[in-house]
Amino acid sequence: MTALDDLVDRYMDELAVLDPCQAAIMGIAGQDSRLTDYGPDGLAARADLARATLARLDALAPAAPPASASAAGSGGTAPDSPPSTTPRTVPGTAAGTAPGTEADCDRIAAAVLRERLETDLALHDARVHDTALNTLEGPLQRLRIAIELLDRGPDTDWDAVRGRLRALPGALDALRTGLVAACQNGRVIARRQVARNVQGCLETPGCLAELAARHGAGPLRAELDDAVADASRALTEFAEFLSGELAARAPERDALGADRYQLGVRDLLGTTLDLEETYAWGWEELARIETEMDEAGERILPGEPLPAVRAALDADPAYRIRGADAFRAWIQELADRAIGDLDGVHFDIPEPLRRIECRIPPVESGVYYLAPSEDLSRPGRVWWTVKDRDQDIVTWTVPGIMFHEGVPGHHLQLGVTILNTGLNRFQRLSSELYPGYCEGWGLYAERLMGELGYYHDPAHRLGMLAGGQQFRAARVILDIGMHLELKIPAGAGFHEGERWTPQLGLEFLRAHAGPQPEAAINFEIDRYLGLPAQAIAYKVGEKVWLEAREVARARAGASFDLKDFHRRALALGPMGLDRMRAELTRP
Repeated sequence: MTALDDLVDRYMDELAVLDPCQAAIMGIAGQDSRLTDYGPDGLAARADLARATLARLDALAPAAPPASASAAGSGGTAPDSPPSTTPRTVPGTAAGTAPGTEADCDRIAAAVLRERLETDLALHDARVHDTALNTLEGPLQRLRIAIELLDRGPDTDWDAVRGRLRALPGALDALRTGLVAACQNGRVIARRQVARNVQGCLETPGCLAELAARHGAGPLRAELDDAVADASRALTEFAEFLSGELAARAPERDALGADRYQLGVRDLLGTTLDLEETYAWGWEELARIETEMDEAGERILPGEPLPAVRAALDADPAYRIRGADAFRAWIQELADRAIGDLDGVHFDIPEPLRRIECRIPPVESGVYYLAPSEDLSRPGRVWWTVKDRDQDIVTWTVPGIMFHEGVPGHHLQLGVTILNTGLNRFQRLSSELYPGYCEGWGLYAERLMGELGYYHDPAHRLGMLAGGQQFRAARVILDIGMHLELKIPAGAGFHEGERWTPQLGLEFLRAHAGPQPEAAINFEIDRYLGLPAQAIAYKVGEKVWLEAREVARARAGASFDLKDFHRRALALGPMGLDRMRAELTRP
């Protein structure tokens, strides 16, 4: 253990107490009956913890040059590594070790923690969290997820479920206090986000009742039912507050502007961007991908336009599965087969990661992956929303998405991180805080499987392009365009010269995201407008992964080994994109 490791352990323990919902997502046990205080007191306490931890870190390791600076010039390592209290060994895992010497490990670890703490304080000082209702991962979503994560089938801790259900009314009261205070100071989130959270409040009671019903009969079941009833009343009252008092004062305008957007880029990607240059690159990337899609469609149905190819694949019984249960079993087999195929050939997959659990969530929540818990009692899980549990589900776009969520995507990346004892506790458990790093790898994994020859069926290659790549490139254009209200460029073939609005965004997604239910398209627009820069993390992150790989390939020449590059890259652990680029391209 180093002094830095001791500092990190203290920080993580204190953070778990102050933010049980974050602890639940990270897989930290010990706070399972509690929920996070999203009111003013809770926000202040977490900011105080960040300041205190930063001061302790300063005492160990003065700030090194930023990643972008240290990557320039000679490319040498940054100075001022924290001192060790004892000599440090860097143990490995089956997937690799943390890179370099003890000093190198501590240099990286200190820089990653410092960057996270400074960014958290910048968000606090900008009062971002005061109005942080959004569609994807705001307080309401995190409160619900913290309760849902307790569902472990026959191993469910029902006392913890009861505790969190009982804590929900108080958590909503605290959140309401904060929103009212922000409102009185003229800070209110856009009406679109308020309306989406009203919908979430009204949908959640049914999910809570369904969870409680799994306990069966008995005295505790009565207590669970009472707690669900109290939580449901609190959710209804909170929905009334949102739709009444808050909505009346919420602005119609959704765009948050360049300054707030850059803060989102710093928070979610760990970099700075020339936003207009990135916007232009998004258009170029979308055109490139759609050309690839046309070529793939020509191989499936020569001479037919792409919409006809997609319609034919949708109707083909070979790409349809009836019912949620059969679909869950199919994606489970797909995930298991990928692990079996890749292990020992293209990756060395540790034994605990050779298990992945595919599940269908009870409410609309998209498709996402949740990493194993810190103690591995909860396996890595892929959650896949099914609209109608009894109808046919189209599958030709699914393999690419499963490679993104499972192996070699998030399950491998995040699982290797959790198992890597050469990283400190913050590094092992903080992947969720770095969408640029994580989602960039997920999208990179989709394309990598094509490079490795795993899209034998041309429909699955088209599905990868249409289900992931095209959609994510369109997001770059929309997310930046709508928040900055940029002009649509000449030659785009779409409302050229007009400035982006949510209405144009809806029309654009209908044209460039494939046939989707109108509710899904609306959800996407609401999602982008509620959490600036999250939607671009996928393509921008993938771009950095690809560029870093090519630098490493050019430097190594004929001796470049892709498996070894992946081992070393994943051993770094989660970090912002600037630092990742610097470390992966360091001589």
